[in-house]
Amino acid sequence: MPEQSGEKKRRRIAIAGGGAAGFFAAITAAQADPDADIRLFEKSSQFLGKVRISGGGRCNVTHACFEPRALSQRYPRGERALISAFNRFQPADTLEWFAQRGVRLKTEADGRMFPVTNSSETIVECLLEAARAHRVGLSSKLGVENAVRESNGEFLLTLTNGETLACDALLLATGGCRTPAAGMLAESLGHSIVDPVPSLFTFHIEAKWLKPLPGVAVEDVEAEVPGTGLRERGPLLVTHWGLSGPVILRLSAWGARTLGEKAYRFPLRIRWLPDLSMEAITARFQEQREVQSAKRVMNTPLAGLPARLWEELAKLAGIRAETKWNHLSRANARQLAALLHSTELPVTGKSLNKDEFVTCGGVPLKEVDFKTMESRVCPGLHFAGEVLDVDGITGGFNFQAAWTTGWIAGNALASRTSNPASLP
Repeated sequence: MPEQSGEKKRRRIAIAGGGAAGFFAAITAAQADPDADIRLFEKSSQFLGKVRISGGGRCNVTHACFEPRALSQRYPRGERALISAFNRFQPADTLEWFAQRGVRLKTEADGRMFPVTNSSETIVECLLEAARAHRVGLSSKLGVENAVRESNGEFLLTLTNGETLACDALLLATGGCRTPAAGMLAESLGHSIVDPVPSLFTFHIEAKWLKPLPGVAVEDVEAEVPGTGLRERGPLLVTHWGLSGPVILRLSAWGARTLGEKAYRFPLRIRWLPDLSMEAITARFQEQREVQSAKRVMNTPLAGLPARLWEELAKLAGIRAETKWNHLSRANARQLAALLHSTELPVTGKSLNKDEFVTCGGVPLKEVDFKTMESRVCPGLHFAGEVLDVDGITGGFNFQAAWTTGWIAGNALASRTSNPASLP
């Protein structure tokens, strides 16, 4: 970032990390100070890698939750710090930001918001075009290897190709600290790191009766880890290795550290009919005996339950394939009602949710001023995105944290004498 003789000194800003938070910060800083010299470094070969794969390639940009306090409650870590941040930039602002650049978002039934094109490339191209339009210097296959804050307040950076350069302000937007090495830059500049653990993951369950059910989805269940206070409700998906779906991912987010301490081995209770008590389920059985007495139990699931799941639960309760409702024994009925009310399954491990791989852990929030995203330890150093000890549940919340912290950091990174970039 050299200066030409006689030229007014331009503010030099370096951004480590070419993901959602890094790009949003770079674009915002360039808007706030068009004269700034802004360089963004991404050590991998591709910018915005996580944006490309998120939401099954559709990119879950944000969530239709427009009240800051309610929005902040979707974050197992970071809730209090994010309330004021969301008062400054929240999902409504994200929608407007993208709309002004020709990208419209749609809201799905569960509140998740995607581009109307159903393609993450729409978001990727929008961010790339905005960065180029604001003359952000983009460098892929080039990361920040080391950073030292000089006595004059500047940062001297060493890049992965051995090149060195100086800058006035530095943003770390390097993503989740998934390994100890990932937090080394922050630690070298005086920060501590909260040990990372996965935050969104699916459960391995080896129960034989689940093996025939991959692909079966249940619209509404309650999942609980006994003795932990962890309980969530929502859609569930049976997979080849166990259980997934929003209810499991949310449970894993809220229980990230607790389940990690258990080495991902714990009992899981599923209520397949969460609105019904044991007595209500038994009453439903009596109705079936009266209305469908000559039909086979296996062929007549209670409303709302997938037929394949019902069949396996009936087998587990000891009910024979030929048993009709008018011949269902009280013992078998009690056993089936008990399973529907609460089935306990042994969790034996986890799989990372590839589309939304998120960690909890990173730079402690007490070490960051959320008004500017500036370090309280090292002046001129800023943070944005998952490098912080902030993480949300599945549904677009982690991207919203990236847009919000990137926007705040971008304004602060720009010249302190410049006016902050106005809201979209």
